[in-house]
Amino acid sequence: MDVAGAIFDCDGTLVDSMGMWARVWDWLCERHGAEPVPLAEIESLSFRDTCALLHERRSIGGSVDELYEEACAHVRESYRTEVALMPGAREFLEELSRAGVPMVIASSTPVRELRCCLEAHGLAGYFRDVVSTEDVGGRDKEFPDVYLEALRRLGTPLEGTWVFEDAPFGARTSRRAGFAVVGLMNDHDGRREEDVRPHCDVFVHGFAELSLALLRDYERPATVTGAPMRALLVAGSPEPSSPALVASLAAEADYVVCADGGADACRAAGVAPDVFCGDFDSATGEAAAWARSVARSCVPFPSEKYATDLALALDCARHEAARRGSPLSVTLTCASGGRPDHALAVVGQLAGAGCAGARIVEDGYEMRVVSAAGEREWRLGPGAVGRTFSAIAVAPGTRVDERGMRWELEDKPMDLLGDLGVSNVVTSASACVACRAGAVACFLLRGEGA
Repeated sequence: MDVAGAIFDCDGTLVDSMGMWARVWDWLCERHGAEPVPLAEIESLSFRDTCALLHERRSIGGSVDELYEEACAHVRESYRTEVALMPGAREFLEELSRAGVPMVIASSTPVRELRCCLEAHGLAGYFRDVVSTEDVGGRDKEFPDVYLEALRRLGTPLEGTWVFEDAPFGARTSRRAGFAVVGLMNDHDGRREEDVRPHCDVFVHGFAELSLALLRDYERPATVTGAPMRALLVAGSPEPSSPALVASLAAEADYVVCADGGADACRAAGVAPDVFCGDFDSATGEAAAWARSVARSCVPFPSEKYATDLALALDCARHEAARRGSPLSVTLTCASGGRPDHALAVVGQLAGAGCAGARIVEDGYEMRVVSAAGEREWRLGPGAVGRTFSAIAVAPGTRVDERGMRWELEDKPMDLLGDLGVSNVVTSASACVACRAGAVACFLLRGEGA
């Protein structure tokens, strides 16, 4: 997605100041011998509106203006002496600056105090302008005015301008206004991921997980039509699939995403990926260098990240499908060998991916997610006769049909992760498993036995 301009919140996003803000109003109340007001009641208000509320509700200060100036002086001193820059913020601003992306601040904090903050941390030179909610009639961030004014001053198109926010109300308002939104979460401000994530296009745990390449790779979901885009995701299992299998799967794919250690498998198979992504800590140096040289794009992530390389690779596939306006069908390989915990997480990841089709193909087996919301049935084909088949429910309320097998089922309820469907045997060339409700992970083993 294009990155034509960037609008940054300041407090809690660029600088680690939410602790200061949690204390400043308490400090002001205590200084005047009044009971503090809960932060949740004033957090989204403009600075002056908060002073007006405290003056009216707590009867403190000779006037709103006097209270305002008193609080402002305390904030400026705190910015200079107490508040730290968020880790990685300067490096990310520098990356945007080198790419020629214009930037503006949009905040509820007054402009004078914002400029003090930026000067104290050496950030002023990155920003074309600074906009406060006080510049738009005091309308707080529950309204889009401050973001739209920042956009006007940037002069960039709405569809290519990103907003960077940490607050749920800020993310929600800017997203509703049509901006692309990055939600930045840290582990100590008391924000809840579930309150922020739904309003974000990209959600990260700090600037270390952000890059210009990540934003450019992103594409908003759109209405999809037609045949699915077939994406092959090559992961970095310590027990990779054979080069022959990787090559054959790539030949069937429309798009190949290589996740970190998958570079060694791709190189061995002679498969040039469309995207190479991950933290690049499990690929050999030679394979990583090769993948960077042959891939159409690289999307790097830090090793200390919350998301797995597989989740990042799946996002890359989703973005490409969105660009093409197609449903997404995912094949995953080199993903489940060597680590049983990883194997279980991989199945869960695919089961919850919401794709038109999702499967794992390894040398020893094929697994497909069959679900009421996606691919509703799997016809196993003549080559499956005599092979072991297992079906394990991966969603509550799962009900399945199994036909053409030694033990057939019809509208059978299955317990979540239960063993009812383990170790069946395919007896017919027309064998089929269908999901009436929920979702089931269906395994067709290539070797002998259960």
